[in-house]
Amino acid sequence: LLSPSPLGEGRGEGGEGPYDFILFTCKAYDLDSAMDAIAPAMQGGATVVPMLNGISHLERLDARFGKGNVLGGTCQINATLRKDGTVIHGDPLQKMIFGERDRTKSARAQAFAAAVASSKIDGQLSEDIEQDLWEKVVFLCALAATTTLFRGNVREIMAAPGGREAMERVLAVNVEIAKAEGHTPRDVAIDRARQRLTDPEGLWSASMLRDLEGGGQVEADHVVGYMLALARKHQLDDTILSLAYTHLKAFEARRTAKRLPG
Repeated sequence: LLSPSPLGEGRGEGGEGPYDFILFTCKAYDLDSAMDAIAPAMQGGATVVPMLNGISHLERLDARFGKGNVLGGTCQINATLRKDGTVIHGDPLQKMIFGERDRTKSARAQAFAAAVASSKIDGQLSEDIEQDLWEKVVFLCALAATTTLFRGNVREIMAAPGGREAMERVLAVNVEIAKAEGHTPRDVAIDRARQRLTDPEGLWSASMLRDLEGGGQVEADHVVGYMLALARKHQLDDTILSLAYTHLKAFEARRTAKRLPG
């Protein structure tokens, strides 16, 4: 909770301060219980700043707390939660991007930016946070779909027969999905995503792969399933997304049945 005022004195919906902010960082499969946990603070007029992967959580937060009380946000932090509760940072990257979803530079958004600036986090007040969210999911979904489906990092996939073609295929359809949804990715974002996703020396993978290989829960529906539904809605090539989603859901079934190895 980032709160320059006593909890409950925030005005909400971007009005004049003081403001109370709830930094909302759960995984998508914990969304319902996490919303229940913050509900008392939201009744006091707080603003929630979600840092979840994907996009579909915004609709559920809007329905629960009101769109005016929900900023947009995304983060770039390479971290893994071990079974013993230890958080492992894979590299020094710790960036948050956030802003009003109507693209205004409100006093509320600027107050949150000031709070983040007082920390060690690299914070950025976005010009268009929904565009940033779409550009991230285009990249993230491609990374998650391929690394979980093929059970390897980018370098391993690039070295495998057909790996580059599969990666290019899923990136291309994710770009087309974003276009069809009214958020055409900028050229610089596409180029950056392609460079990361096809790097022959890339040792990175999606955190979803680490969760899967650790026997944990995965955000199958919130990321891959969401984009798969949109691919089908717009009658786009769903081959890689469909295979990845089936793989993830089969894993979930085995996990629920306690039939994972080890």
